[in-house]
Order: sequence, then structure tokens, then C-alpha cells
Amino acid sequence: MDQQDLKLSKKLISSYKKRLEKEIFERSMKLKMPQNKFEEIINNNNELINLKKALEDLETESESHSKV
Repeated sequence: MDQQDLKLSKKLISSYKKRLEKEIFERSMKLKMPQNKFEEIINNNNELINLKKALEDLETESESHSKV
């Protein structure tokens, strides 16, 4: 992947991650869940965990490309 592809991928994944977190937050508010429960859901959500890992991997790849 070139730098342009890496930047676009990071942007798209970050955007999706933020939307998912917002959706979880809004649903939690509608259900009047305590804040600690909402945070627990965010921290333990498999999809969000995978998105964070993907962003970390892209960042590592981006750093290795910039050193070349």
C-alpha cells in the first residue's frame, strides 16, 4: 500500500469507529445506562477492539513506509 492508500484507510476506519462509538453512546443514553456500563461496553466491544487493532497496524505500516 502506498502512503495515499494508508491515509485513506486510516481515515475511513477512524470515521467508522467514531460513528460506532457514538451509536453505542446514544443507545446507552436512551436506555439510561450508567456511564460505567457504557464505558465497559465500548472497551469490550469486539468490533471496536478490531478497529483499534487495524488502526494500530496501519500506523505501524505507515511508519515503516515513511522510513524507506
